[in-house]
Amino acid sequence: MGSTRSRRAIVLVIDACGVGALPDAGAYGDEGTNTLAHVAEALGGLELPALAALGLGSILPLAGVPAAADPALHGRLHPLGPGKDSIAGHWELMGVVLERPLPTYPHGFPPEVIARLVEATGHQLIGNRPYNGIAAIEELGAEHMRTGALILYTSQDSVLQLAAHVETVPVADLYSACAAARVAMSGEHAVGRVIARPFSGVEGAFARTEGRRDFALPPPRRSYLQELQGAGVEVHGVGKISDLFAGVGISSSHAGASNAQALASVEELVDVLEHGLVFANLIETDQVYGHRKDVAGFGRALREIDRRVEVLLGRLRADDLLIVTADHGVDPAHAGSDHTREYAPLLAVSGEMLGRRARGEPIGGTRHDGPLSDVGATVLRWLGGRDAPELPGGAFIS
Repeated sequence: MGSTRSRRAIVLVIDACGVGALPDAGAYGDEGTNTLAHVAEALGGLELPALAALGLGSILPLAGVPAAADPALHGRLHPLGPGKDSIAGHWELMGVVLERPLPTYPHGFPPEVIARLVEATGHQLIGNRPYNGIAAIEELGAEHMRTGALILYTSQDSVLQLAAHVETVPVADLYSACAAARVAMSGEHAVGRVIARPFSGVEGAFARTEGRRDFALPPPRRSYLQELQGAGVEVHGVGKISDLFAGVGISSSHAGASNAQALASVEELVDVLEHGLVFANLIETDQVYGHRKDVAGFGRALREIDRRVEVLLGRLRADDLLIVTADHGVDPAHAGSDHTREYAPLLAVSGEMLGRRARGEPIGGTRHDGPLSDVGATVLRWLGGRDAPELPGGAFIS
C-alpha cells in the first residue's frame, strides 16, 4: 500500500437514521421498524439527489429515491452487541462491542440510587421516570423553578438526564451536578450516559438550549480511534462525538450542537486539514425531530444534509474518503418515542471514485453488508495503512 500521509477520511453519522429492523428487533419491541422508509412513506417520497446518486435507494426501496444506475459502495451495517442508543452505535462503529447491555430503568431509578444522587449533586430531584425530554420540562419546569430541584428522567436507553432552567441553576452548576452524578452512577448502576439538559423560557414556552452535554462512560476496551492515534493520525470529533467516547481517542473536539453547526465544522476542517479523521454526529434527526415524531422536520433535516453532502462531494480530494452512516433508528411509525433496533445505512465514496464518474467511467461501487465496526476498520486501513486484527470489523475499501 502506498503512502497514506495525504489521506483524509470523513465519517458522517446521521443520528437515528435506521434502515430496517434487525433480526432481534422483536426482543426490543421493535419488530417491523424502518425509520427512513417510514419517513419517506409518510412524506409521499423524499428528494435526496446527492445521497441517491451515491446509492441510498440501492440499499433499500425508498419512496422518491430511485436505485442508482452506478452507485458508490453501499449497504447495511448491523451491531454485534446489544443496545440501540448512541453509545452502543458509535462505539461499535469504532470497534467497541458491549458484552452485555448497559443498565436501564424503565420504571425510574430505585430509592437507593436517588439517595446517592441527592448526596452527590447537592440537589433534590423531581420526575424520576421515563420521559420525552420536552414533556419533562413542560410538565415539571415550573415546579423546578419554584423549588430548585433538578428534573430527573430517563428512557428505554441507558441514560440519566438532568434538566434545569438556566436562570434557576446556572449551566456551569448543572454540568457540575452531572459530573458528580456520573461518578455516583458506578458499578451495577453505571449507565451509559449522564446528560445535562439546560432549558430556558417561561412556563408554557420552555425550550432546550444548545448547552446539552453528555457525560459518558469511557469505552471499556481499545477502539479504532486509539489505533488511529497510535498510527499518528489526528482524530477530530464534531458534535457529541467526544462526549460519547469520554474524550478517549479524540485529538480535538469541534462544535456541533445543531446540524448546521456540525456541518460547518466539517467544512472548516476540510478547508484546513491535510491528514486525519473527521468524525461527526448530525444530531437533529434524533434529538429535534425523531423523538418528537416530527416527520416533516425529519424530512427537512435530510434535505439539508443532502444539500451539504453535495457541496462536500465537490470538495473531496482524490485521496479523501467519505462515509455516511447512522447509529440506530427512531421510527416515527412505531409506538412510543424511543430509539428502535435497526440496521444502519452505509454509503462510502472516495474522491478518486468521483473522478472516474466525472470522466464518464463507472464509479465501481459494490454492495457491502457487515458489522458497524467495518467503518472503523476501513478508516484505519485508509489513514493508517494497517489493520488491527484484535478488533472486530474488516475494511471494505483499501
